[in-house]
Amino acid sequence: MTVPNPQPPNPQPPNPQPSDSRPPDFEPPNSELPDSEVPSGEVLLEVTDLKVHFPIKRGVIVDRTVGYVYAVDGVDLSIRRGETYGLVGESGCGKSTLGRAILRLNEPTAGSVVFDGTDVARLKGEQLRRARRRMQMIFQDPMSSLDPRQSVESILVEGMHAHGLDRDPEATARRLRELLSAVGLPESSLRKYPHEFSGGQRQRIGIARALAVEPDLIVADEPVSALDVSVQAQVVNLLEELQDELGLTYVVIAHDLAVVQHISDRIGVMYLGALVEETSSAELYENPLHPYTRALLSAIPVPDPVVEDSREQILLAGDLPSPANPPTGCRFHTRCPWRQATLCDTDRPQLREIGAGHRVACHYAEDIRDGRIQPHKVEPELVEAGAVNPDSGPPDVGSVTEIL
Repeated sequence: MTVPNPQPPNPQPPNPQPSDSRPPDFEPPNSELPDSEVPSGEVLLEVTDLKVHFPIKRGVIVDRTVGYVYAVDGVDLSIRRGETYGLVGESGCGKSTLGRAILRLNEPTAGSVVFDGTDVARLKGEQLRRARRRMQMIFQDPMSSLDPRQSVESILVEGMHAHGLDRDPEATARRLRELLSAVGLPESSLRKYPHEFSGGQRQRIGIARALAVEPDLIVADEPVSALDVSVQAQVVNLLEELQDELGLTYVVIAHDLAVVQHISDRIGVMYLGALVEETSSAELYENPLHPYTRALLSAIPVPDPVVEDSREQILLAGDLPSPANPPTGCRFHTRCPWRQATLCDTDRPQLREIGAGHRVACHYAEDIRDGRIQPHKVEPELVEAGAVNPDSGPPDVGSVTEIL
């Protein structure tokens, strides 16, 4: 997979032709990850106990680790070939880090990522390069993910060249025309640069770049969040059309619940580095079981004022806790209106299946669903003595040692 460099050392000509810099023994992708036909419904991607922890460093001369940011902490999920899996959650919950860890853009701390029977976390060198041909990413901000000094032709050819797919000039030119046609851009776009396009057009270029190497899995990280509403609909429809035509598998990361509901077959809800609920799109919106999911859905405005005034409104107290110091027990217990003493504070719930394909990480999901436990008001937790006041400026990194 090719990650563009926003600041190359020297400007490139409008239509650079890549030099043949491949090693003599380079071969196009082959049997390391076979392009075999997999029956519909078979698992294409399986993530098991995936953890991504970023060390917190302190020191002037010698860095030393004083703690960790638990960005992703024990995620289990599986994705079938041809489906769209949506990941939702508020900012800072670890959605993007999880997506990048699946593609090895962020190195996992622990756990496994098995793609089509191969553990991607164990691949190195040429094997990893070949695996990345089949797993691509659409980045959130097309302006920052596209090299401003490269033409569209150079951007599209770069990935093809890295995987040995550009050896026939005529076939390469034909492939470029097909890519632009697939994403709804004219052939004249090949000679232009990213700044000459609108935001929606730049995102289409990003989609074309991901498609250039003929992947099986695409991780789309907030693909429409930076676009106008009308353009969002166009890009979402384009992604659906490409999936139907090419049989793609998507992982769509977003915080817009309406977009995720429209495009996803199944949805996973993340909170503070972990999955708290997973089920089909229709089931999640009709029958949310985790308190955090219910709070998220209650925040979606309803056009009908009568329904809006009568439906359940769940207001969460406080802010998302720091991933460097997550709460003990259930990580949502500090904000949960259904919190119960002792168990929620001490035991971390695991994802368990409550209904067909419906998994929830909550000790009292059935009691909440059946109304045996009623919500109560949650008071924001007071800042303890010695803790950092939000108005007192940035915290001293050394305090992390005391916390952990």
